[in-house]
Amino acid sequence: MSAPFVGRCLGKRAPKHDPRTYRLGRVLAIHLPSVPAERDWSQNVPYQMWGNDRFGCCAFAAHAALVATWTKAAQGLVMLSAETVLQNYAQVTGFDPATGENDNGTVLLDELNAWRKEGLHRPGQTRDYLTAYGSIVPTDVVGIRRAIAYLGGVLAGVQVPQGFLDLGLGETWDWNAISDHTPAGGHAIALVGYNPDGVFFNTWGARTFMPWNTFTRIADEAYGLLSRENWLGVPGYSPNGEEFESLLAEVRAA
Repeated sequence: MSAPFVGRCLGKRAPKHDPRTYRLGRVLAIHLPSVPAERDWSQNVPYQMWGNDRFGCCAFAAHAALVATWTKAAQGLVMLSAETVLQNYAQVTGFDPATGENDNGTVLLDELNAWRKEGLHRPGQTRDYLTAYGSIVPTDVVGIRRAIAYLGGVLAGVQVPQGFLDLGLGETWDWNAISDHTPAGGHAIALVGYNPDGVFFNTWGARTFMPWNTFTRIADEAYGLLSRENWLGVPGYSPNGEEFESLLAEVRAA
């Protein structure tokens, strides 16, 4: 399932749909109606490749990117090693880091459920437990912006055209600027900032930009993530100053 190209791998499997998944866009619109024109949490975050140049661990590289983004903004930077990212990939999918066997990619919903229920590995003595998550329709640009602004990031799945793999790392992903739109495969990315023109994301260790009309064309799933462990300070407030207990209660009751 992973597709290597010049030190880059894809590894997102087809979306799995579960009717029990929270529809987070609606809940956020009720509790956090205003949306800033721009918000960027990705500035100066030291993103890494996290093994995604060798294996289809993009879903877990996105997890590492989100943890780094959240903790740099809210607490103190926490960086996962490539070894830890591959350990998480192995935990959820059966991948073998020692041999490279079973490098078959990841269903994002499987990753999210494991992250929430079992926790993923991180530095220190404790695991990283996701507090809650919910789906956002990828074409709901306002909902995506709202989740990035107030929750610090979005886990998204995209179908990558070959033309984007031909770009240099960090070059803008613009559908209209490439000629080869042949589908290359699925990829998981961490959306970590935006402006009126498009979205900033991490992929293959590079902070990258894509216009909104490109994102809505290639995205096939998106999830807003609530991480009390990484995004909220000790008093329970986010870097924006919001109190999240009422939002968490609403999501859990949905």
